[in-house]
Amino acid sequence: MSLRSEMAVPPGEGHPAASGTDTTYSRVAELPLRIERCELLPLARDTSSGFTKISIVVRLTGNGHEGQGEDITWDQIDQIEQLRRAGDLSWLRGRRTVEEFSTLLGLADLFPVEPIRDSARFYRRWAFESAALDLALRQNGLSLQDAVGRVAKPVTFVVSIRLGEPADLGPLRALRRMDPSLHFKLDPTASWDDGLLAELASLACVDVVDMKGYYHNAVVAMDPEPDLYRRVFEWLPGAWIEDPAVADHTIELLDRHRNRITWDEPIHSVGDIEALPWPPRTLNLKPARFGSVRRLFEAYDYCRAHSIGAYGGGMFEQGPGRGQLQYLASLFHPDGPNDLAPVEYNLQLPAADLPRSPLQPEPHQTGFRWGSYDGRPSIRERLPGPQ
Repeated sequence: MSLRSEMAVPPGEGHPAASGTDTTYSRVAELPLRIERCELLPLARDTSSGFTKISIVVRLTGNGHEGQGEDITWDQIDQIEQLRRAGDLSWLRGRRTVEEFSTLLGLADLFPVEPIRDSARFYRRWAFESAALDLALRQNGLSLQDAVGRVAKPVTFVVSIRLGEPADLGPLRALRRMDPSLHFKLDPTASWDDGLLAELASLACVDVVDMKGYYHNAVVAMDPEPDLYRRVFEWLPGAWIEDPAVADHTIELLDRHRNRITWDEPIHSVGDIEALPWPPRTLNLKPARFGSVRRLFEAYDYCRAHSIGAYGGGMFEQGPGRGQLQYLASLFHPDGPNDLAPVEYNLQLPAADLPRSPLQPEPHQTGFRWGSYDGRPSIRERLPGPQ
């Protein structure tokens, strides 16, 4: 779905109000949870973007059940240090509610050494919170959709690819030949001239353009270039413009197009939504950026109450995390331009083998899990132990 139609959050049956005691989070907060053991399982896969992505599956077990989450922290040294200290997590054991467990995580420092990026604290906490929610639901015989009173629906997704520098539309054309209905989220670069933008406009397949204006000290960071911004706005009138840099030399242009602007990187809480320079029509709500289930569910409720659309995005999840994000999208924003293409799109597979949008619902009978991933890495995916 693009700017051509609204991305309202679907009401769903029995959806809780955004205020009062019957909130989305209240429906899971008091679930009893028992943790007897915590395991950390490393994953490593080569991606289609030319790098090896490392993540950690968090597995919590108790009462004969297990819950899974995925830590997508980007820096390898942060992941390796966490694996070295895996035996120090015995304090997670015990009986609590989901809310009490979340409070405990909020008081803890999940990093043996200071992380390279502060954002990693949100990502790691989300891995433990999502694993605990999965375990609590399974121990109580509930699926996530049952717990929150919603029905999983088919998930529309877009594919996020980088066109390189200078930009090359070859990979996009190849995917479109495989599936002419496929839509994309793209990151612009300085080489996006009028010719390239004209071809993208003729294909009418770009739903989101991510300006990367809020990243700092990152490979993907983009300096704001007013002329590039202008070309993107003019040539792709049906696309959402995500995370443009609000600066003295861009604010006039952005203000004229404020109804097309959406946000991702700055959004970690409802407070961040309220602090945006303009009231948003839609937002990219990435669960790992929120850190806690409470903050994420509060954002869903806030968007519904204020008629703000939503879509979801991933960060190269390769274990249970990608399915969990697709599950959330199926419940809260199934029709948005969800940057949640199946993991096969990141694994250098032949185009003919790739799933197509929309994804059919795959919620498990119990828990916060989706699809076939069981949290057990294959030999090919395992990382060597710390040296």
